Amino acid sequence: MTAALVQSDPTQPGPPGSVVISVDAMGGDRGPAAVIAGIAKSAQKNPDIRFIVHGPEPELRRLIARRSKLVGRCDIRHAESVVTMDDKPAQVVRSAQGTSMWSAVESVRNGEATVAVSCGNTGALMALSMLRLRKLPGVNRPAIAVLWPSRGPQGFNIILDVGADIRADATDLLQYAMMGASYARNGMGLARPRVGLLNVGTEDHKGRPELKEAHRLIAAAAAVEGANMDYIGFVEGGDLMSARVDVIVTDGFTGNVALKTGEGTAKLVGDFLKDAFANSIMSKFAALLAMTSLKRLQKRIDPRRVNGGVFLGLNGTVVKSHGAADATGVSAAVKLAFQLARSGFNDRLKARVAQAAEAAEQAGPAEGWEEPAPQDAASGRAPQAEV
Repeated sequence: MTAALVQSDPTQPGPPGSVVISVDAMGGDRGPAAVIAGIAKSAQKNPDIRFIVHGPEPELRRLIARRSKLVGRCDIRHAESVVTMDDKPAQVVRSAQGTSMWSAVESVRNGEATVAVSCGNTGALMALSMLRLRKLPGVNRPAIAVLWPSRGPQGFNIILDVGADIRADATDLLQYAMMGASYARNGMGLARPRVGLLNVGTEDHKGRPELKEAHRLIAAAAAVEGANMDYIGFVEGGDLMSARVDVIVTDGFTGNVALKTGEGTAKLVGDFLKDAFANSIMSKFAALLAMTSLKRLQKRIDPRRVNGGVFLGLNGTVVKSHGAADATGVSAAVKLAFQLARSGFNDRLKARVAQAAEAAEQAGPAEGWEEPAPQDAASGRAPQAEV
């Protein structure tokens, strides 16, 4: 039976404690049906979420009408065009008006929604977000932060940047550390997150000059009273999933390579397990006996449960869902968006960025250190997001 669609206006005051999330329903590999199914799952679990949904109105109206949990909780914003996965960020910036992605970010810019969620083209979404929301004062390069399965008590570590920009100098890495720690406190409930700087070794003398300078700056910032984070120094690739660190800081090139390598390795191990258990009748019987444990393992490493990269360093919060996300993945991204919105994350992030700038100024440059010129600001190039 099809539920009647009751249109709401999320810009008007909702129930006490309600949070409005702007959702780009288009651009994902699975189309708007998966996105609507995902926000319906979130609506069923959380009565405090309301949505502004962007895309072709006739199609969205039909899909939303089938979901009784969305009755009275969605406002549809008509947008004819869609940013595809093949569109170049520079082209999107020039012709994005009228697309569902532009409309979704615009709702955050206008204060109608607290967070925007999109499954679309990462580079285009970052470029549009920078164009419409602008960077926070003092931020040179925004970052994309993702959750990484780990042995820690919370089950996940945060790694940033994973592809917003392939470059990062010492002050950028300091800002990433402060923003990542803020994300850990507000998104994961860690009162005092442990921060590590990714390097080729843990010894102080190893690494490029900008890493050594960032090491000094982050250590100085963490020592300030009220920083509410612990800096554990350099960490290596093997620590990405370890229990000794909560936030791993790196440049976008290294982070993106690590992310894609981890995804590929997880898939390879999964394929090996399937082949091993399908090898013989005894193997299939063993798989049947181990089914409960295998399902528990599958759930723990299921990337859909931690779907959502957060754009940090902007005047507004944007959550990037995986392009191939199904309803479960979209629901996880919406859950993350809700947690960040409810915690007042962006206001706290602004304070941390200001604190990072103050810490860098107080620490001063190391002897012989020269800060590189910010090339992006001079060239006007769009960020090189490649997640």
